[in-house]
Amino acid sequence: MPRIEWTENDRTGSDTGAGPDAPVHSARWHSESGAPAPRRVVVADDRTKADVAYRLVCEGTALLWRGDFHGARQLLSALGRRVDRKAAAPRKATASGKAAAPGATVADSFHLHRRARGHRARVLGMLLVRLDDDHGLALRRAPDVRAACREAYGPPDGPMVVSLRELLGVIGAHEWRSKGVHVPALDDRIHPHYGVFSPVRGEYVDLVARVPLPGAAERGAPPRRTAFDIGTGTGVLAAVLARRGVDRVVATDINPRAIACARDNVERLGLQERVEVVETGLFPAGRATLVVCNPPWLPARPTSAVEQGVYDPGGAMLHGFLNGLAEHLEPAGEGWLILSDLAEHLELRTREDLLASFDAAGLRVAGRHDIAPRHPRAADATDPLHAARAAEVTSLWRLTPA
Repeated sequence: MPRIEWTENDRTGSDTGAGPDAPVHSARWHSESGAPAPRRVVVADDRTKADVAYRLVCEGTALLWRGDFHGARQLLSALGRRVDRKAAAPRKATASGKAAAPGATVADSFHLHRRARGHRARVLGMLLVRLDDDHGLALRRAPDVRAACREAYGPPDGPMVVSLRELLGVIGAHEWRSKGVHVPALDDRIHPHYGVFSPVRGEYVDLVARVPLPGAAERGAPPRRTAFDIGTGTGVLAAVLARRGVDRVVATDINPRAIACARDNVERLGLQERVEVVETGLFPAGRATLVVCNPPWLPARPTSAVEQGVYDPGGAMLHGFLNGLAEHLEPAGEGWLILSDLAEHLELRTREDLLASFDAAGLRVAGRHDIAPRHPRAADATDPLHAARAAEVTSLWRLTPA
């Protein structure tokens, strides 16, 4: 694990530096997004001015916070406002989210938006906190973060330094995990773990809950009705299928956090006799009457663990599912692909490309069911991608071998 070093008397606003005899402290560096360890770290506290902090982090100097916890959150917000103001100053965009620059495309706007968000994340990720041997946070008025950190990072292994922004995400994930997300299709709660995409957008769940099951599944074809849930995440779709009467559901994922999360939810819902959670890439062994997949919707590179539920570089998971589907279906079985058309509105993929992928995989479309988004961002005219989000439709494609 990489380590970072600092001295306690090398503080923001000091022009003299730490001095040759200052004791050097060090700790392990941890970043869920894979950010490299900062090369220079100085200590900051409640006396640190936001403008000074912003200049330092933009120059590549990280700030290790030693003040009040709520002061750290306020400084993080102040840094965010400065990043946003600087990004907005030269930007000339219409309310539809299309860049006003001549020749710019919707895809250009999307990539600029992603680049700006990546820059914002890097700048805000330079405000750091130190976790103690037990994952405790020794700052004034700091919450007890030990349970949240154990859930996200595992058992403590000595002090480590993380960004405050990441730690706030860990705390938020712990709260979501504790209270759960109500899923109307289950009339129950799903408890997402850190790093696993939460089913807060329920459209895709509603589609799986309401679309008629394949005929063979409805008739109870021998020996048993079996379904595969590919890339199960929290296990929500596997649970919906089991509650709908599918006798055996095999839920797969390649992410160990997702496997632990899905197993936890299956046990909470009392479905462990019907749902088996398997850690594997895409398909388990054998065939099924129904194979369901809700892959990441956008063919772009994720920048964090959580974003892996949204971004699929090159559409690798989508094409892997399509290309392997036919050989994992029972006769009269169906594959259900749940996919938003947001990528089409962002000009990252065309409808023709998607249909060509079906043909190349030897599949035909037996039907399609659509649902409009209900999430708040679809109605937020200030969102740079508002036009695409407002036009978005999520579809369940019923696919069978051609």
